[in-house]
Amino acid sequence: QVQLVESGGGLVQAGGSLRLSCAASGLTFSTYTMGWFRQAPGKEREFVAAITVWSGGNTDYVDSVKGRFTISRDNAKNTVYLQMNSLKPEDTAVYYCAASRYIGVRPSKYNYWGQGTQVTVSS
Repeated sequence: QVQLVESGGGLVQAGGSLRLSCAASGLTFSTYTMGWFRQAPGKEREFVAAITVWSGGNTDYVDSVKGRFTISRDNAKNTVYLQMNSLKPEDTAVYYCAASRYIGVRPSKYNYWGQGTQVTVSS
C-alpha cells in the first residue's frame, strides 16, 4: 500500500517560516519525481514545487513562491520537504505532496497523493 504522509503544517505569522515533510512508503522513493501542491477553500488545487529523483535534483516552482520556498528530498529517509520562508496570508491552504513515475521535473501525471496538511498564515 503506497502512502504519502504530510506533516509540519500549522499556524504561523506573516513573514514567518514552516517546514513541511512528506514521508513515503510502499514505493521505490528514489525513482519518483516528487511535488508539492496546495488547495485553498473554494479554489482549485495548485502546483507549488517539484524536484527530480536525486537529492539536489532539478527543481521547479510556481512564480508566486520563487525565492521564498525551497523543495528538497532525502532519499535515505524516503522524505521530501518544503521549506517555506517569508510566508504570506495568501499561502494559506492545505498542502499535499505527490509522487510521479513520469520523467522530468514537469510530469504529466502524479500517481500518488498524500492526505494534506493545513498551513495557515495570519496577517
